[in-house]
Amino acid sequence: MGRGNLASRHVRRTARNRSRTIFNLYLALGAMTVQQAFATLGRSTVPLIAAAIVLDLHVDPALVGVYLAIGSVAGFLTTLGCGGFILRYGALRMTQVGMAALGAGLAITTAGWLPLFAAGAFIGGLGQAISTPSSSHLLGRLSPRHLAPLMFSIKQTGVPAGLMLAGVVAPALAVEAGWRAALLVIAGLCALTVVALQPLRARFDTDRNPAQPLSPADIRANVAGVVRDPALRTLCVAMFSFVGLQTLFTGFFVLYLVRGLGYDLERAGYVFAIAVAVAVPARIGWGWLASRLVKPATLLALLGVAMAGAAVLAAIIGPGWPTWAAAAVAIAFSATAVSWHGVLLAEVARLSPAGRIGATTGAVLAFGDAGALILPLLFSAALALTGGYATGFLIGGALALGVGLFGLWRRANRGT
Repeated sequence: MGRGNLASRHVRRTARNRSRTIFNLYLALGAMTVQQAFATLGRSTVPLIAAAIVLDLHVDPALVGVYLAIGSVAGFLTTLGCGGFILRYGALRMTQVGMAALGAGLAITTAGWLPLFAAGAFIGGLGQAISTPSSSHLLGRLSPRHLAPLMFSIKQTGVPAGLMLAGVVAPALAVEAGWRAALLVIAGLCALTVVALQPLRARFDTDRNPAQPLSPADIRANVAGVVRDPALRTLCVAMFSFVGLQTLFTGFFVLYLVRGLGYDLERAGYVFAIAVAVAVPARIGWGWLASRLVKPATLLALLGVAMAGAAVLAAIIGPGWPTWAAAAVAIAFSATAVSWHGVLLAEVARLSPAGRIGATTGAVLAFGDAGALILPLLFSAALALTGGYATGFLIGGALALGVGLFGLWRRANRGT
């Protein structure tokens, strides 16, 4: 009888632990998806209302590329060195710090002085870039390995959700209340996110290590470890190309519709919002495929080829195209260049050393920030030299095509 009671208690305790683990996983998934959405909303607001800012301040539209590049430099620095901070202070705390910085970066740009735009881009870039490494660290610790691609893909739906929200809300606010009011409203939402995450810190930051060193040597060792690993090195190249092309879409497509094709700002914002809405089911779908049917590396290669095709279509849109055709091109861009993240990040988590998911993810994401720095600068240079937007999209598409074809060639040579 005593043994039966012990066995029964053990079963109940195991069931409770399993339920608690599942609850924590889904709570973390929900919290990280929401914070990812608001981080993306904050990062996307200035480019999406750039047409109104350019008109009001009488500046060159090519400066949008400079704004994006400054934010990418800051993001590069954050992702490169965030691993030690996540381990020392916890993923939730660093997420809060990042959202606070993002809100501050938006708020100071409302002065309308170009140096403050540069400062805001840098401060906001420092903050927004912590979102993905910290959430990857948390979910990588809680997710079962076989479900990781799906979990990461669901979490990354926060990005298109944030873009969709930004595409509707930011232009509407800019038209109705002015671009300064739009920036202040989004900055306030960033601050509210910081407050909303606070009750979860004690639950999820249990793995933080106050003794974790914060040194340049640790950063160098982390980057060297990523570059030396052939599989991670391949993901770094893919991250560079894919993030760069995504940045061209999110940073320039609305401006392209307004300045290049004659759309009004609200109509362009709605086209953009409709397109990125597709990225929500697309991300989940790609994650499901990578978890069940297709090897993640093969899927990423196919997506590279597909997003290159979308970039070519974007380059040939003409002013005479109907709105639905331009929206279809944007949807194709969104379903590919804005929808691959969960698959790639789950691969990074799978290949990361034990306990180093956040640090490894940050090092790989640093290559993405390098792409988000270099490709907008190339786009802006092409825009300044040619006066058109097509060349910039073709440059980004060529890089993604190279990654995709190399991945398929390598798969074919391995017989997988």
